Amino acid sequence: MSLPIEDYALISDCFTGALVGRDGSIDWLCLPRYDSQSTFGALLGTEDHGRWLLAPSDPTATSTRHYERDTMILVTRWRTATGEVEVVDAMPMGDHRADLVRRVRGVSGQVELREELRIRFGYATAIPWVRRMTDQKPAPLVAVAGPDGLVFRGSALHPADHAHEGRFIVKAGQTVDLSMTWFPSHREAPAALDVETSLQNTRKWWTDWADGCDHDGPYREEVVRSLLILRALTHLETGGIVAAATTSLPENFGGERNWDYRYVWLRDASLTIAVLLAHGYDDSVDHWRDWLLRAIAGDPGDVQIMYGLAGERDLAEREIDSLPGYQGAHPVRIGNDASTQFQADVIGEVMLALDHGREAGVQETRFSWALQRALMGYLEQNWRKPDHGIWEIRGEEQMFTHSRVLVWAAFDCAIRGVEQYGLEGPVERWRHLRDQIRADVEANGFDEHRGTYVQYFGTTEVDASLLLLPQVGYCAYDDPRMLGTVKAIEEDLMRAGLALRYRTEKGVDGLPPGEHPFLACSFWLAEQYARSHRLDDAVRLMDRLVSLANDVGMLSEEYDVEGRSQVGNTPQALTHLALVRAADAIAEAQAR
Repeated sequence: MSLPIEDYALISDCFTGALVGRDGSIDWLCLPRYDSQSTFGALLGTEDHGRWLLAPSDPTATSTRHYERDTMILVTRWRTATGEVEVVDAMPMGDHRADLVRRVRGVSGQVELREELRIRFGYATAIPWVRRMTDQKPAPLVAVAGPDGLVFRGSALHPADHAHEGRFIVKAGQTVDLSMTWFPSHREAPAALDVETSLQNTRKWWTDWADGCDHDGPYREEVVRSLLILRALTHLETGGIVAAATTSLPENFGGERNWDYRYVWLRDASLTIAVLLAHGYDDSVDHWRDWLLRAIAGDPGDVQIMYGLAGERDLAEREIDSLPGYQGAHPVRIGNDASTQFQADVIGEVMLALDHGREAGVQETRFSWALQRALMGYLEQNWRKPDHGIWEIRGEEQMFTHSRVLVWAAFDCAIRGVEQYGLEGPVERWRHLRDQIRADVEANGFDEHRGTYVQYFGTTEVDASLLLLPQVGYCAYDDPRMLGTVKAIEEDLMRAGLALRYRTEKGVDGLPPGEHPFLACSFWLAEQYARSHRLDDAVRLMDRLVSLANDVGMLSEEYDVEGRSQVGNTPQALTHLALVRAADAIAEAQAR
């Protein structure tokens, strides 16, 4: 059975990522991209669905782990009755190969390590043909099935029940390097990796990137780690930013809320870009904007709310039976049908991210403003339509207040582009529409009796997404209407001090009720507190939230307050970018 979600750590080469368990087992890895089919799938099943275990043979061994400085290189120290070793897990940067390295360093005494390699390509549908390359010493293992090939080097493994196993002893001062490289099976296996040079280059790549972080204030360690995770989730070549590294980790055990998050949501990617910009990473805008231009090229009416890492449009959702699910949670889904939904807010988030880029001094290209003009033209024709909203409901479309406000923000950004940056556009028409949308929100999205904005027009329910209204400039954080909304959220949506997205038992999302507090929403609330003169409340909530991260600073989508465990796909980009924003807000409030 797979480990608790918080027992996993991510290593990444900014193309894909592996989840390494506290027990030394790599239980999730898709090659060569985050959204490729799994090679190791034990996370969503058992060891029979693919893993790479490397741990002491001693069943009483204990371990601690940490990332090496500001990198995505994981170091696990194992202590046994006979000695200590360190295992360094990394996905090398800089060579644009799909490599994974596991270096064992003897610290004291001697330790016997056990290795188990179970390769299961294609979401555990294909057991590969494995052979030895006897023309090389030591002879590597090559595994091939369909389009996928892997080559393993560094230890003597023998076949055992559709797996390969081995044991070896590492003494103090000794180093043993193990490596794995993916390659298209129709090509020759790539040459051996220079592990020492690769680790040095990888260490430098990550630390150089982290050194560019502009953040002064509390929670610096958590901010830098969150930014590193966001960078790890960003494809190095295409610029696409996945929402999480995993699929189908359940939001609620026994329910249907198991989704595939290995794709690029325009919303999440836009919010990530805004956070990276705010911390000095101006070049991220150009890379992502180029991705955006390619992904949504053509008719704005065909724009999707999410795409594949290279801009793929066909993300058809299906359930698969080859993986039984995380600790039995079913279904396991591949693809995401939310890609076909109309979510009126996403263009607002895109426009806001590009507006932040202009404010940071990023120049418009020949095509980027034309793209934005086209998106605004699409909004002009469609802003009155009900939509599925930020939470991608699978019930009846509604006039969500958050969506209407983001449409307002899109027009606000377009107007600012003309008025402040000299760009061309029908600014008078945009001003009229912006004012019309605001009037619509104030008339239909606000409950005068309770003094709160509401989830959608015609309801009295609230939604944590309303905490984003001041973030996008729609109102002030201390506006009486916003403070009334916060009060309603505190009354209706808090569970053990953490915020739910909305009350699922009200049935708006078309799914059975029941889920856990949504971590990003709680970070939004901490930011709201900090920016509305409730600094003590902000710090208390923030301290609680960062304490929920695992031992290496990773957070998933939700938190089970009864079971005291992380829930949902991990690591979650939206959670980590919301953490960064909340830390920034607290730092600014303390400075005042």
